[in-house]
Amino acid sequence: MSKQIIYTPEAPEPIGPYSQAVLAGDTLYVSGNIALDTEGNLINENITEETHAVMKNMEAVLRRAGFGFENVVKCSIFVKSMGDFVAVNEAYGQYFKTNPPARETVEVSMLPKNVNVEISCIAVK
Repeated sequence: MSKQIIYTPEAPEPIGPYSQAVLAGDTLYVSGNIALDTEGNLINENITEETHAVMKNMEAVLRRAGFGFENVVKCSIFVKSMGDFVAVNEAYGQYFKTNPPARETVEVSMLPKNVNVEISCIAVK
């Protein structure tokens, strides 16, 4: 099996020793995305805006690899507060209107750069 590192300048640079995504065979593993713009600035006026920024970053990485949200089979959502669950769910759901992927949502005590939400996914062609 070969693996290909996926990178796009349309999503923020990784903030650690990891790739934006790795393609292994027909499966794409997208690293956790947070609400950074391509300049590294946080987008966090509110949880809805923050979630949309995360999803747009994920979309850019998926697109670079030739995938789309329709290829996503699993997402992992990490939130700083389950009190934001409804708002995150509403924003997230706009990207998966039909046949949504499997997923879990977990409350965590802290996320990189003190953001409120981080989302990763796995996609298959």
